[in-house]
Order: sequence, then C-alpha cells, then structure tokens
Amino acid sequence: MTEVDIDYLRSWIGRERSVSDIITPRLAASLDAVLDIDRAASPGAPAPIGIHWCLAPDIVPMRSIGADGHPARGNFLPPVPFPRRMWAGGELTFLDDFRIGDDVSRVSTVENVQLKTGRSGNLIFVTVRHRYATSRGPALDERQDIVYRELESTPRVPEHTPALKVGDQTRHVEASPVLLFRYSAITFNGHRIHYDEPYVTGEEGYPGLIFHGPLQATLLLGLASEHRNGGSPQTFAFRATRPLFSGGRISLHAISKEAQTSTWIADQHGIVTMEAVAS
Repeated sequence: MTEVDIDYLRSWIGRERSVSDIITPRLAASLDAVLDIDRAASPGAPAPIGIHWCLAPDIVPMRSIGADGHPARGNFLPPVPFPRRMWAGGELTFLDDFRIGDDVSRVSTVENVQLKTGRSGNLIFVTVRHRYATSRGPALDERQDIVYRELESTPRVPEHTPALKVGDQTRHVEASPVLLFRYSAITFNGHRIHYDEPYVTGEEGYPGLIFHGPLQATLLLGLASEHRNGGSPQTFAFRATRPLFSGGRISLHAISKEAQTSTWIADQHGIVTMEAVAS
C-alpha cells in the first residue's frame, strides 16, 4: 500500500492558476467534427457546447511529461502518488454563452484534497474550481472532481448485466478508437489510457481504451440541450459511475420531468457509465 502524506497534499488547497485561450473557428469546427455535427464555424456564432474543455490545455515539453502521458504532477495539481487518474464528475453553472472568436480567460483554484477508502482501495479526490470569463463578463463556473487510485487496487470493470433504464429520447454513438484519438487531439490530452492500448491494458490493468470523461459529459450536455428544445441549461451536474471502454455502440438517453432533464450513457452492454442532471 502506498504511503500518503495527506497533510502535504492538502497544502495545495488554495493554489491558483490563470490561463487564456481563443475560441478559433478551427477549434469550433474540430469539436463539431468530433461530435459529427455539420455547421459553419462563423465568427460571432455560438460555439459548440462543451468547447470550454478544449481551451487552454496544459502544454509542456516532452521532458516534463509523466509516465501516464499527463504533465508531471506537483505544479498546479498536488503530487498525488497514486498512478491511476480519472474524472469522477463535476458541475457546470452557465452564466453566458461562448461564441466563436471569444478571448476566454480561466482562473483555476484547488478547493479540496481528500483521502478516502472505497471498495477498490484507497482513493484521493482533488476538487478544482474553474471560472471562465470573456470580454462580456463571467461565462461559466465549473467544479471538477478528479479521483486518483493506487495501481495495486482492482479496476472497477463493469459486469455484463444490462441496465434497465431507457430514456424517452435515445441516441447511439460508435465508441471507436478514432473518436477517442480525435478528442485527445483537439484537447491536447496526452493521457495514455485513451489511445495507448498496450499501456492501458498492461500497465493500468483495464480491458481496453477508456472513453474520456469530458467527452461523455459533452455528449450528454448536447443531448440535454436538444431535449430542452435547444436551450442551454443553467446548471449541469454529472458523475461517472463506471469506466466506459472503446469498441461497439454506446447509447445516450434523456428524460425530462418538470424543470429537470436527466441524461445518462450506457455502454455496449447496457450498463450506465455516466449520469447527469440539467436544470
């Protein structure tokens, strides 16, 4: 079992970082292409929903990359000693639309670092707050939950028992390695679990390439907006329940009740991997 100095890791709480980026027509067109959407990327037009996850990625030279393909830890994020890293979920509060051509600033703050014990072993949760703004003012407030797990722990691999949940609107997406690679490319995400099958199976012990958490959330956010007649929600809270692996066709579901829209993704076996609520 890996020793953890949680007090040292918690000393990162309050650490801030400010970055900026531009929503270019090329970036907007690239995300639309990944989402299989055909539309012109015209300056001033609304940007694709979920584009904030493509902005201002960590860009470091090759010598500064860790074994998992991410930038080495210990700068903005605490140097958690557990090698497995996944998105656990988060919440978005929309304050304004993003538009193509916007110059976007983001201020990120480490809000919490917690050590927990789960069925799969010790876990460390890092909570980060991201605040986005454009020249018009605040645009988005995001809470991001990151979970780290020991390598010796057992990955939570879904059993082949179909879930019974079916929405009143359903869409299907091919979870192909090409889709994962293209999303990694537009987000400059070097995490090897998304494209390096020998690494993810041999080093981290998963059965295949892992679907990005923010890509799942983007798909659900788009479906929720459609289900609400094209209107963007004010809030969008989501959590990953199991890993989603590439290969085969996954399903997206939505159902609305009063002012809330519940959405979820089911994998190739019908098992729910992410749930979200838009309101």
